[in-house]
Amino acid sequence: MVDLRQIYQSPLNPFPVYRAMRERTPIAMDSRGGVNVFPYQEVQRVLTEFATFPSGFGSDPNDPLSTSLISINPPRHRQMRSIVTQAFTPRVIALLEDRIRQIVDELLSQVAGRGKMDFVTEFTNPLPIIVIAELLGIPASDQEKFKHWSDLIIGNTTSSAIENREATYQKAYMEMYTYFMQMLEKRRNEPKNDLISALTQAQVEGEHLSDMELMGFCILLLVAGNETTTNLIGNAMLCFDEHPEVMDELRANPTLIPGAIEEVLRYRSPVQCMFRSCAVDTKLGETTIKKGQWLTAWIGSANRDESQFPNAETFDIHRTPNRHIAFGHGIHFCIGAPLARLESRIALEELLARFQNIKRDRSRELEHIGSFIVFGVQNMPVTFEAR
Repeated sequence: MVDLRQIYQSPLNPFPVYRAMRERTPIAMDSRGGVNVFPYQEVQRVLTEFATFPSGFGSDPNDPLSTSLISINPPRHRQMRSIVTQAFTPRVIALLEDRIRQIVDELLSQVAGRGKMDFVTEFTNPLPIIVIAELLGIPASDQEKFKHWSDLIIGNTTSSAIENREATYQKAYMEMYTYFMQMLEKRRNEPKNDLISALTQAQVEGEHLSDMELMGFCILLLVAGNETTTNLIGNAMLCFDEHPEVMDELRANPTLIPGAIEEVLRYRSPVQCMFRSCAVDTKLGETTIKKGQWLTAWIGSANRDESQFPNAETFDIHRTPNRHIAFGHGIHFCIGAPLARLESRIALEELLARFQNIKRDRSRELEHIGSFIVFGVQNMPVTFEAR
């Protein structure tokens, strides 16, 4: 049996626990009766075989996420995914490059003269929030609300707020619900060239999406468009801080940045786990899984599996092949992956071109964001020299 407290108690370095589980108990029950899956092959299978291991965020009909892409399965999943696929094609995403580079330039210009910044709160947090807000058609001035709502959904709560977490969550959820319902109504009456307008006009088999389905889309896009990219860029700096020679190499040869991003995705996966249920009695490895059991597929462990990645504990930006599953696998592969990669590439290109001698201020201890689902830090003070 796995003691999940071991993972939660060392959230900034769960990897020794993952390795121990892969070696000793690769498929392990926890105290709640859940099945925890740690090896690469089995995690990939759980994420891929939707008929055996269907997705499901929850069954509450009043919870918009239960009707969103992350929770539903074919055929409805295929129909719903097709609605937003056109907004995230490589061609469409590529058209965003100039605007993203402008946002990055503005954020870096605000701190360039100081020689220091909080890399998370002043750079990796606002960038994806502004981008997804503009895609949805929502004023970037509401980015603080967006960040607050997104953090609560993925369980990111500071230690001082734990006692009031439920009340805070319910209050914020109602604020978010009201906000998006008002925005959806506005776009129904006055459509614009944005994603929310497209969602209100979309139809599946001749019927418009329900309010709950529309809300599910908005919440999912808010979270997926924010948390993954924020933590991907932040985790890149954590890796570079441990290997400062990598920054020099990337600065000298920026064409290596995409490969470095893929290694960050593997080495410190922004999403550490995903959840599935078991639809039929089956075997996973040597373990029998019963119908109705819940599974946690530990992506962060799978991406450190030595059987798939030689020298898996080594951060290597030249690693090839690099078949990580940081964005999931199969039909639920992250639809926003191209956008996350683009934002991260531009952010690192501009950062390394403009600043040098980037160093983390070690006088302030790193604090994990507070969610075991995703991997990232609350703050990261850094110093630098403008080039």
